[in-house]
Amino acid sequence: MADVLSPPPVLRLRVQDTVREADGVLGLLLEDSRGARLPAWEPGAHLEVRLPSGRVRHYSLCGDPGDRRTYRLGVLRDPGGRGGSEEIHTSVLAGRLLDVRGPVNRFPLVPAERYAFIAGGIGITPLLPMVREAAAGRSAWSLLYGGRTLTSMAYRDELAALGGGNVVLAPEDTHGPLDIDSVLRGLPDTAAVYCCGPAGLIAAVESRCAALFPARAPHVERFTAAPASVPADLGSGSGSGPDEAGFEVELRRSGAVLHVPPGRTLLDVVREALPSVPSSCEQGICGTCETKVLAGVPDHRDSVLSEAEKAAGNTMMICVGRSKGSRLVLDL
Repeated sequence: MADVLSPPPVLRLRVQDTVREADGVLGLLLEDSRGARLPAWEPGAHLEVRLPSGRVRHYSLCGDPGDRRTYRLGVLRDPGGRGGSEEIHTSVLAGRLLDVRGPVNRFPLVPAERYAFIAGGIGITPLLPMVREAAAGRSAWSLLYGGRTLTSMAYRDELAALGGGNVVLAPEDTHGPLDIDSVLRGLPDTAAVYCCGPAGLIAAVESRCAALFPARAPHVERFTAAPASVPADLGSGSGSGPDEAGFEVELRRSGAVLHVPPGRTLLDVVREALPSVPSSCEQGICGTCETKVLAGVPDHRDSVLSEAEKAAGNTMMICVGRSKGSRLVLDL
């Protein structure tokens, strides 16, 4: 795993252009403000983008990794969201300079003899470069891609050009819910399943993979927290560790020792001593707040770390994570 605790430097990028990719999907093309080559990236990577309002959002890179002059992002307009997509869709961003961190890759494409890609809506963005790489190599692959309507599904022409016979477009208004079993049934043990999209789709894919391939979990990327990632009641002590009385956190570098009560997040309390501690999603899905654990046993409630990383307990996402014991020591 990359050293995500040392964040990449801030890039000053210019919005070269905006492109309407589909109904409700706006593409952003970013270039270095001085014309320099952009940092390399691999399929599955994303950027952390600071918008003009100061909001910080994470967007998957969906262009060509071989293009070191331009980064491409695709952003779905979500009127019911937290305001980032609305800002992008309603602002005139062409020519604006944005501060960007990345690329960071927590959703890498692992080597496999066969790939099954399943995308829902804007979940196609991290999968598109993966499909492109699979199509250029020797691996067999297939893509099942669903959306509300055909016109809301971005990058259809690009996908058709990569291999129309391997791509199934299934808009919900004409095909109904995605038939994920049609993709998963009969896959060999060497296949890798990748899924990105709405929470319901990811849950269904995880459930079917658990039934069909109990020893092989799918690779997923979420845009919202998994149902069990964030406890519904921080004050009940009903998480995976005893938390009825809260716990103590020591911030080793700053010297602060703080009490985290049941009704508050660890991130909230840490901000009392360190107001500038980095964070973004506050749902345990982006990795911005990953913090090194020096002592204690974290109660992980995020969707970022792998099971092995959670078991090791070396880092945690402090926006949703808590403590299984009475004290945690963090490298802050």
